[in-house]
Amino acid sequence: MRAYKFLTEDGVGVFSGFDWPLPNGSPGAWVDANVAPCRAGIHACTAADLPYWVAGALYEIELDGTLEQLPLKLVAPRGRLLCRIDAWDASTREEYGRMCFARAQELATSAAGALDDWAPTPDISFLESARLGFIAALIAERLAGFDAHLAERRRQSDWLVEHLSLR
Repeated sequence: MRAYKFLTEDGVGVFSGFDWPLPNGSPGAWVDANVAPCRAGIHACTAADLPYWVAGALYEIELDGTLEQLPLKLVAPRGRLLCRIDAWDASTREEYGRMCFARAQELATSAAGALDDWAPTPDISFLESARLGFIAALIAERLAGFDAHLAERRRQSDWLVEHLSLR
């Protein structure tokens, strides 16, 4: 199965610290791991889950073996990076961060005082994409419940799929 995986700019797993064999004109080497979701295994995500895992570099990954589909992630015993999604570059990351920040502002403005005791003050000098997407989703949830949080994350997924030309 093909899916997506965010890594640091230099190809290291954000949570695992694993230094992935990167593709270089052809797929990277296969990586094998025992599966223990959130602890071990090859973790990846679908396009719908991208906003939850935003990091510096995005890759298409091929997963092999018995696949576990969990909320917000996929886990398999085997995977290899197929290619880097070059459209996820510094410019697109900044554009995504600005979109999330604008959406958070839009939601907060529409709140009519409902967020006065809650709304975070984002550090707009550093448009950190993952945090801003999360803030927009939290504001949506505060205003209209968890379904609104999920709807906001779907909106972010749609933006990423469109701007990165993903399937």
